[in-house]
Amino acid sequence: MKFFTNEVKIALVAIIGIIVLFVGLQFLKGLSLFSSNNDYYVKFDDVSGLSASSPVYANGIKVGVVERIDYDYANPSNIVAVIGLDKKLSLPKGTQAEITSDLLGNVKLELKFGENMNDKLAAGDTIMGGMQQGLMSKAAEMVPQVQQMLPKLDSILVNVNTLLTDPALAGSLQNVEQLTAHLTTVSQNVQQLTASLNQRMPAMMDKADNTLQHVEGLTGQLSELDIAQTMERVNNILQNVQQLSETLNSSEGTVGLLMRDKELYNHLNATMRDLDALLIDFKEHPKRYINVSVFGKKSD
Repeated sequence: MKFFTNEVKIALVAIIGIIVLFVGLQFLKGLSLFSSNNDYYVKFDDVSGLSASSPVYANGIKVGVVERIDYDYANPSNIVAVIGLDKKLSLPKGTQAEITSDLLGNVKLELKFGENMNDKLAAGDTIMGGMQQGLMSKAAEMVPQVQQMLPKLDSILVNVNTLLTDPALAGSLQNVEQLTAHLTTVSQNVQQLTASLNQRMPAMMDKADNTLQHVEGLTGQLSELDIAQTMERVNNILQNVQQLSETLNSSEGTVGLLMRDKELYNHLNATMRDLDALLIDFKEHPKRYINVSVFGKKSD
């Protein structure tokens, strides 16, 4: 009797198919039947969506997978997750595991290494686990505060609507438009003035250079003057003027006597009066002083 009958062959194919299907499912879950990982136990109070085949990360690198989760029905707060980590990875004592999730709801386990890198955990040791304060948790905590702010937001919106319907706002906006137009005009004028200055600047610079040259020439001429000799001449002139003033004020000189002798002054005034009277009489009676005789006869 043959052993490999059709029924046996069908049964073997079915068994092989089941084995392949099981291995494939484990592979898709991230588990390996022939794994060389080290197993560690992580104790949680709440796993919050963590399940078998969830990835385990360290510093953003996948280093293992959650193999299974054991739930103690007698002690509901005692939940243990078995994780398989790469044998190359060694965990220092004080390492913790935190459950994190992204915005899409993907849950993973993040390892936070301890500070003592010299004291390592052994395979099969238990580490403490917890929940990371993610963005969704922070958003959930903010919901009550947002609810408290809603009445204030309604009041602010009402005030904004009242302000927008105020006719004074339209007038203010119109004034702002006019002010903007004036500023535009002023800006254009400033640009034109700047362009004009830019055109005239070379000529102004040339004039400034010429002025500087004249000033330098004048400075050179002043530096060439003999200041000491000039001051000596001025001093000599001042001495001569002082001597002349002293001579005029002195009673010894001729000019001083003429200026100070009162009797001489009176004689001169009398002489001038007499001379003036003589000239007047000469004009009135010229015949008294000029005797002209045509026929040789003297006239009285």
